[in-house]
Amino acid sequence: MDFKKIKITGVIVLTILAGFLFMSSRSSTDELRRELLVKVITFALDNGHYNPVVLNDDFSEKAFKLYIERIDYSKRFLLQGDVDKLAEYKDELDDALKDVDFTMFDLSVSILNDRIPEAQQYYKEILAKPFSFELNEDYIFDPEEIEFAENKQELKEYWRKSLKYEIMGRILDAKENQEKAAEKSDTVTIKTFAELESDAREKVLKRYDDWFHRLSKLDEDDRLDIYVNSLVNVMDPHTQYFPPKDKENFDIQFSGQLEGIGAQLTQKNAYIEVSKIIPGSPSWKQGELEVGDYILKVAQENEEPVDVVDMRLDDAVQLIRGKKGTKVTLTIRKLDKSVSDITLVRDVVVLEETYAKSAVINDPKTGLNYGYLKLPSFYVDFSKINGKNCYDDVVAEIDKLKDENIEGLIFDLRDNGGGSLEDVVKIAGLFIEEGPIVQSLGKRNTKKVLSDKDPLIQYGGPMVVMVNAISASASEIFAAALQDYNRAIIMGGNSTYGKGTVQNFSELDRMIPRKPVDMEPLGSLKMTIQKFYRINGGTTQLTGVIPDVVVPDYYNYMEFGEKDLDYAMPWDEITPLTWNAWTPTYDEDYILEISKKRIMNDTLLNLIDENGKRLEKIRENATYSLNFNAYEKLQKDREAEGKKYEGIGKNTLNLEIEILADDLPEILADTSKKARTEAWIMDLRKDIYLVEAYNILQDIHSYEVKNARKEERN
Repeated sequence: MDFKKIKITGVIVLTILAGFLFMSSRSSTDELRRELLVKVITFALDNGHYNPVVLNDDFSEKAFKLYIERIDYSKRFLLQGDVDKLAEYKDELDDALKDVDFTMFDLSVSILNDRIPEAQQYYKEILAKPFSFELNEDYIFDPEEIEFAENKQELKEYWRKSLKYEIMGRILDAKENQEKAAEKSDTVTIKTFAELESDAREKVLKRYDDWFHRLSKLDEDDRLDIYVNSLVNVMDPHTQYFPPKDKENFDIQFSGQLEGIGAQLTQKNAYIEVSKIIPGSPSWKQGELEVGDYILKVAQENEEPVDVVDMRLDDAVQLIRGKKGTKVTLTIRKLDKSVSDITLVRDVVVLEETYAKSAVINDPKTGLNYGYLKLPSFYVDFSKINGKNCYDDVVAEIDKLKDENIEGLIFDLRDNGGGSLEDVVKIAGLFIEEGPIVQSLGKRNTKKVLSDKDPLIQYGGPMVVMVNAISASASEIFAAALQDYNRAIIMGGNSTYGKGTVQNFSELDRMIPRKPVDMEPLGSLKMTIQKFYRINGGTTQLTGVIPDVVVPDYYNYMEFGEKDLDYAMPWDEITPLTWNAWTPTYDEDYILEISKKRIMNDTLLNLIDENGKRLEKIRENATYSLNFNAYEKLQKDREAEGKKYEGIGKNTLNLEIEILADDLPEILADTSKKARTEAWIMDLRKDIYLVEAYNILQDIHSYEVKNARKEERN
């Protein structure tokens, strides 16, 4: 960004702040903070967003719709009268944003603060006595198919039906479990239907007690986050406000590592419970902290402990996380009720499942090897100079695969939601000589072309790129570039996700250098600043990347992708670039035709397609009977129908997959890593899509061999 623009921005925002400080004598710090937050975000969007929307009545109605959906999507709290009362402001949110007026927001918080305790009373009263399951009545499962209740009696009735539906499911599960147990042992105590129903109500009551306890911990800032994001998401679905704690979690996800103790936590009513220990972390190495432990207190080194019972989970997490090398002492209550203190030295916790890794697939008939490289995200650690990043890791993995003398490479981007734009351009450049990878359009139609300028090709053999409906953003840039260069065969479902926009983060506090010292941090704004385009001129926005080889996938029958999001930016195209396409060593049409025939005749892939259609029909059914016998029959019919598909993904297939020789010493030296790697390899051996990708590489190799022999004869 141009330095002068930053300087001008600072002056203007400081002027905004001065106006607010003038009002501070009349406003509390909290009120001043939220006013400042909205003003700074509005300014940032007006001056930095790729295509800021006009603040008018249309904007207001869209923002209002989003806000109502987000504060009560399930329609379990608000009455129609409440919505009508709030709707009096639905055309005024644009003016409220300009004037920094929180009248509608404050009214919504007030209404929710009244309705949530009423709903809590509903479920407690309803679950206090048994249900009658002989009545013939229906429950509409999908909130989008119902209207808000007209009165409290109608709302309570909706709660009754939803709770009854949940109880029925638990009774049926318990009933089937005890029947299976009784088949294996004659010592199993068989509970009556009434006892199963009572157990189910007790468990559901506990679940809702936990949920409402978490609701009680929501403060006005949490509500404000929802309100602000309802406003900014009218711009596009990926422009988002991040409170400070959420930005930290985003950074952890993006970099694949954090500094802390390596324990995943969850909230169980008033308690913070350990739900997972990350292998290799300080908690795992120290060995005393266990899944199921309750954390009662947290003490920093040489400080008094802080009681975290009844504390919000995110607040407790902030106390537990900390810089590498610092100590934290946890007071723990074990499952046997004993209480003890555990002192841990914080360290960098690496989330290994987020990093690139590879394996080798061996063809037992020919003895040839084929490479497999999984890249879960285009990660990068911006917090450190020369921090861990996906480009360096992919280079290292390819070098190891080349040591295995691979004849082809499978590059797996399934479930990869994107990440670093710079790194995806560099990684795509590993497979071509040089040339453009992606072009972007910024504010005021400023065009930029990102290219690979290094003529070195790290790997030049045949490639299959695996994608699915979750492959998004940077994954789509990579797949699109290799498809346009004719460098790889792209394989996946009907299309990738369809996210063709670029975002950056703005630290809001940096825009206000003289913010009051007693004011809480403002957080960050993730903002869409560019739209990216393929080198052929089309954007991946909405349409995604259409694979060369389309395989059956459950996502093919789901409403899933950018096109299904509210207020997504449209598809368009710009002038294509010039590039030198790759000349394959095989007849691509021939290879694709073989694959298509194989997929059409594959029993397992046909089963996946059938099951996808079956599950689509189930999702479309929003109404369920609350008569237990009718419900049980429906579920048993579905269960019987589903038995045909139970084997999908559970059986090992004809794949010989091995750990790379270069990785063996490190893996064998770490029992935990060895177990995780073996589990990963076993999952790969069950992957029918990986089988087809491998088959395509075999077809290419066979074609090349035959073609070479033919040329020799000539």
